[in-house]
Amino acid sequence: MTKSIYLAGGCFWGTAHLFSLVPGVSSATAGYANSTVPSPSYEQVCTGHTGAAETVQVDYNPDSVGLTDLLKLFFKSIDPTSVNRQGNDCGTQYRTGIYYVDKSDAPVIETELATLQRRHTTPLAIEYGPLQNFYPAEEYHQDYLYKNPGGYCHVNPALFKEAKELAARTTKADKEELRKRLTPLQWEVTQNAATERPFVNEYDAEFRRGIYVDITDGTPLFLSTDKYNSGCGWPAFSRPIDESLIDESIDTSYGRVRTEVKSSSSGAHLGHVFPDGPAETGVQRYCINSASLRFIPIEEMEAEGYGRYIPLVK
Repeated sequence: MTKSIYLAGGCFWGTAHLFSLVPGVSSATAGYANSTVPSPSYEQVCTGHTGAAETVQVDYNPDSVGLTDLLKLFFKSIDPTSVNRQGNDCGTQYRTGIYYVDKSDAPVIETELATLQRRHTTPLAIEYGPLQNFYPAEEYHQDYLYKNPGGYCHVNPALFKEAKELAARTTKADKEELRKRLTPLQWEVTQNAATERPFVNEYDAEFRRGIYVDITDGTPLFLSTDKYNSGCGWPAFSRPIDESLIDESIDTSYGRVRTEVKSSSSGAHLGHVFPDGPAETGVQRYCINSASLRFIPIEEMEAEGYGRYIPLVK
């Protein structure tokens, strides 16, 4: 299976080279996106009168590398708040953007952009939306930095090493079957450690009695008894049903040190745990993505096979 995402990150020489190094990416084609002029030339694009953005078509195997991973790498390669400028290049053709052809990618992109925006006080300057058109650039632009190792590149060279080492994600469940069952957002959260948007997710305001299970394999993880309104925008629990059901590890992404929480049974990413919960319940706040869970109300627990947990749901 091959999918495509179109990334405008300034000069396409560096962006194409960066993504060509990622395991799971089959091709990174330099080109012009969303042009008002059919098949524009480089010279026409440089005038700024075509509306085109220098863009890279990234073809990838989603079973090897997630869209979330690609977007996180993309964000590191650009100044996300810079308008029509990246590195030494200035002009509308060097604006940043994310353009998709699969509409199911939209929630994933929106989630990652929202996460990035929370880390900036200045509005992001990254366009996003469905791709209008894409025209491959002239042949001399393709694989430019392979042909010209000393050529101009605005991307930090340290990212090239990171791109090469971007690990393929694995799961204990059969990926084909799992992908069919999960929404794109559920897949990106559980398999690629994405974070859904706060306050607009499925279970933030869910306070009925019931049980929360791993969306990927149905393992019981949390009870409504231990759920509380933390005000953070995501479901918050004071504890899991049993400590053995989750794995915790240090997460240093985004320049912060946090404790990541995964499901022990499936390896699915769930969220993070923080030591700022209510004192009366042990000060833990398990901040969990709704997309990693399935809620089963108490009335349906017996029929769903979770009857033995009913006495725990007060």
